[in-house]
Amino acid sequence: MAGAAEVVRAAEARACCAHTGPGYASPLEAMAGPREALIYVTCVYNGTGIEKPDYLATVDVHPNSPSYSKVIHRLPMPYVGDELHHSGWNSCSSCHGDPSTVRQFLVLPSLLSGRIYAVNTGKSPRAPSLHKVVEPEDIVQKTELAYPHTSHCLASGEIMISCLGDKEGNAKGSGFLLLDSDFNVKGRWEKPGHAPIFGYDFWYQPRHKTMISSSWGAPLAFSKGFNLQHVSDGLYGRHLNVYSWPDGEIKQTLDLGSSGLLPLETRFLHDPSKDTGFVGCALSSNMVRFFKTSDGSWNHEVVISVTPLKVQNWILPEMPGLITDFLISLDDRYLYFVNWLHGDIRQYNIENPAKPVLAGQVWVGGLLQKGSDVVYVSEDGKESQFDVPEIKGNRLRGGPQMIQLSLDGKRLYVTNSLFSAWDNQFYGPDLTKKGSHMLQIDVNTEQGGLTVNPNFFVDFGVEPEGPALAHEMRYPGGDCTSDIWI
Repeated sequence: MAGAAEVVRAAEARACCAHTGPGYASPLEAMAGPREALIYVTCVYNGTGIEKPDYLATVDVHPNSPSYSKVIHRLPMPYVGDELHHSGWNSCSSCHGDPSTVRQFLVLPSLLSGRIYAVNTGKSPRAPSLHKVVEPEDIVQKTELAYPHTSHCLASGEIMISCLGDKEGNAKGSGFLLLDSDFNVKGRWEKPGHAPIFGYDFWYQPRHKTMISSSWGAPLAFSKGFNLQHVSDGLYGRHLNVYSWPDGEIKQTLDLGSSGLLPLETRFLHDPSKDTGFVGCALSSNMVRFFKTSDGSWNHEVVISVTPLKVQNWILPEMPGLITDFLISLDDRYLYFVNWLHGDIRQYNIENPAKPVLAGQVWVGGLLQKGSDVVYVSEDGKESQFDVPEIKGNRLRGGPQMIQLSLDGKRLYVTNSLFSAWDNQFYGPDLTKKGSHMLQIDVNTEQGGLTVNPNFFVDFGVEPEGPALAHEMRYPGGDCTSDIWI
């Protein structure tokens, strides 16, 4: 088995260190990169009743490794109550032409505490170590920003992080934090007077001199759980903000209306010449395409709609799918998204971005799986539930939430925790007390199709400190949701 371990370490080294600068010269070159050997997963104890720090788990995903499908290292943070959530890199493919930059630090914003951790993955990819802590007091003092969420590396070597409110949890305090390459607070990215109404995700497309950001809601609302009345009260978003890049001025605000409630993950196509992208609108359960028009302004349209299901034994008479994450393959051929409540993952062919075609679908959890108390009612009045497989003898808990795609597009990884307060509200102790799991889905990239890998199951319910909630995933060498090309 020593030979297998050597293969794994060689793949890690190639993924991290084999290029002029970090990442790849193009998305298509990235697709030909080495197979993933490790994956980093943010794991949360906050909100579970376990008074332990959140941590970063390292999972072995190399099929020839003796520790395949197992957590091989855990890096606990220094504090309790952070709520680790999303993650990003200190540098990525946007810096590929700069040989002085190295992808060696994983950036971990803490959504609730406001701390930002820089984790050194370059020194020992299998056993990352804590490099630096950016304290919330420093961020608030210099920028008045709090609730950090999405982190992207910039070609300048700086790190940009969306923040969802001020320290009191008001959305009007949202904006974009800039850190320098040593993780010192530089200030805000956007120009004065150009803060978004709400904050959440963002993606920049430099060749079109544009950045687009999305809108979740006010932290004082979402941090306590979801209340439908808060949508009517104006505490949740429905807008996309179109910024000039890199100037930081809002040039246009797109009101998505009732078809675009809670627009979350935002992605341009990977080809940097393209002027179109998508945003997943969670509550409306629509995929919205945004695009540049002939006059240089931006417009939007709904291109995929997930029909809400009539249900019984639930808090509402209809259940939305709740699209909480999506991604695009590096060749811009397929789009994948999850329905966290319904329990399915979908694959769409987007070779024509205006007319996506369903190519694959698989159920891996959700509130409507067989054995649940909740049923959906079809048009003929028949009560039904979805077949969900057991994996390695384990019943699947929660619903598919965060996803990550292999560089070649053939393997999709999925975790099931959204945010501890919402996990507890919608799935209860079945998720927050039993813990998360991670699955791997095999993808047919020729004809389309999704199949659960029966040999891969990472059970975060049996962690040494107790069941944990697993959220975002990152490869040491970059991936399709962290790397941007310029």
